[in-house]
Amino acid sequence: MKIFSESHKTVFVVDHCPYMAESCRQHVEFDMLVKNRTQGIIPLAPISKSLWTCSVESSMEYCRIMYDIFPFKKLVNFIVSDSGAHVLNSWTQEDQNLQELMAALAAVGPPNPRADPECCSILHGLVAAVEALCKITEYQHEARTMLMENAERVGNRGRIICITNAKSDSHVRMLEDCVQETIHEHNKLAANSDHLMQIQKCELVLIHTYPVGEDSLVSDRPKKEEEQHANTSANYDVELLHHKEAHVDFLKSGDNHVGGNSREGTFKETVTLKWCTPRTNSVELHYCTGAYRISPVDVNSRPSSCLTNFLLNGRSVLLEQPRKSGSKVISHMLSSHGGEIFLHVLSSSRSILEDPPSISEGCGGRVTDYRITDFGEFMRENRLTPFLEPRYKIDGSLEIPLERAKDQLEKHTRYWPMIISQTTIFNMQAVVPLASVIVKEAMTDEDVLNCQKTIYNLVDMERKNDPLPISTVGTRGKGPKRDEQYRIMWNELETLVRAHINNSDKHQRVLECLMACRSKPPEEEERKKRGRKREDKEDKSEKLGKDYESDKPWQESERLKGLLDREKEELAEAEVIKDSPDSPEPPNKKPLITMDEIPTVEKAKGPMSLLSLWSNRINTANSRKHQEFIGRLNSVNNKAELYQHLKEENGMETTENGKAGRQ
Repeated sequence: MKIFSESHKTVFVVDHCPYMAESCRQHVEFDMLVKNRTQGIIPLAPISKSLWTCSVESSMEYCRIMYDIFPFKKLVNFIVSDSGAHVLNSWTQEDQNLQELMAALAAVGPPNPRADPECCSILHGLVAAVEALCKITEYQHEARTMLMENAERVGNRGRIICITNAKSDSHVRMLEDCVQETIHEHNKLAANSDHLMQIQKCELVLIHTYPVGEDSLVSDRPKKEEEQHANTSANYDVELLHHKEAHVDFLKSGDNHVGGNSREGTFKETVTLKWCTPRTNSVELHYCTGAYRISPVDVNSRPSSCLTNFLLNGRSVLLEQPRKSGSKVISHMLSSHGGEIFLHVLSSSRSILEDPPSISEGCGGRVTDYRITDFGEFMRENRLTPFLEPRYKIDGSLEIPLERAKDQLEKHTRYWPMIISQTTIFNMQAVVPLASVIVKEAMTDEDVLNCQKTIYNLVDMERKNDPLPISTVGTRGKGPKRDEQYRIMWNELETLVRAHINNSDKHQRVLECLMACRSKPPEEEERKKRGRKREDKEDKSEKLGKDYESDKPWQESERLKGLLDREKEELAEAEVIKDSPDSPEPPNKKPLITMDEIPTVEKAKGPMSLLSLWSNRINTANSRKHQEFIGRLNSVNNKAELYQHLKEENGMETTENGKAGRQ
């Protein structure tokens, strides 16, 4: 069905009854000589608009914006209601302009405040609005002519905007019931007519107008900007209305950092674009992806007038869009064509008119690890061939070759990473049997068996702790641990299988086998935990060994330095005591350890091994925990003589300095 939206037909019904001539009590500033008037001149009396004037201005502003942005297929029908309904224009394209409407409203004139209000009613206009919605527009007639026998498939929708002064809530409900009953009656008439169409949907918008309270006059206002800053320029904000696709296209191009105010949903109703002054201003140098008409919100303001005149003189304005990251991008351009101003959407990516980069160099020089070989195989598997014999689906309907080709392409691309570093299973030869058959629409029992064998082989690889082709691009160190690598692999394999789970019941069997293998028994989990602890312990010991190896030479040098200092001090004390005439003989002391006696043979030979360092550290620590052996303390040159008491009994002297003698 060709459906015309509610905005295709819009009927304005403006109340022309006597109470619409009442003042809105909002004064209009028209005496521009208030500040420069000399004394003695009486100021002009203030004036205010009527409710009728406010209603006409608002409706005309609506039409102006709609005609600027949507010059075609958005039609307006204007009706004035008092003692009867006065239709000011028709649905034809020739009547869709502000000049025709303003001339017709001028002919109607303002409402007469002395007229009988009992003779006036807004209901006349609402009934005429329903009649207008049943009439066929030129675009609907063209659509009905193209469909011929199926002319009833053309939809008819519309909108009624009623501007009046409602008395109460019951009055509003009465107007709604009147419109609903009128639509029901006119649909019966349209069902038997070739020149009318039934109304399928109608939006009723009631705008209640009433005077507001008196406002206060603020005196001593600051001077105008021209008087304050005669030689300086100021920045202005100009609010523009346009079709929402002007920003939707930019979001589709890949930029999600649109700045603005979001009132409902994710769509930004107001987007801030800043004036940009580039070095070039040539329109031909910018690649545009769309152009949309614009309309200023305040068309009579000075900023809007300056911008409009600037653009109509053949100039162009580039607009930049700030991003959240702080960088800016030139996203739009304002330019006029044929006396109408358009907002152009500029492409922020590479132009399709330029030569594409070499795939070996990467897109923009950023990505270089594309799966080029796999993509060539993918193209060979999905080549189009002549469709010779007709095929039928399971339900008996004829299978369309183009639809079948699209369906196969969709199945093959449900999960297909484009970059080598983004996938693990497609870099493994062991997964090829499963990946090649899982994309089929229907699998055989042999295919299911091959998929199960592939899964079991992966389980065996994990049990053997075989390495996986995990990409380490952009990562520091050794990359993820072996358990993490297999977890990534299993997750990706599950994503691939789940993408095709709805193809058939046998695809479901493959997924069940995969999930059963992923749920490991407790002993397997315990083995994995022990393996992780062992790896952590090896890493920790390696780190400790490196730290100790780096600290050991410094510790050895400090220890030797301390021994030498103590030796020098003891020798000095011994010389002082021996030189004194009254000093007794010094007692026998334990022989001092010289540098040659220190067991640091490995140090002289070269760098010590990790085992020697560790053994020395353990021996030193253990020697502090027990009392030294008396024989080792009394030994000479690390030699202790045994059975000394036997020699004493036999009359032999004890060995002193390695020599024996008789008493």
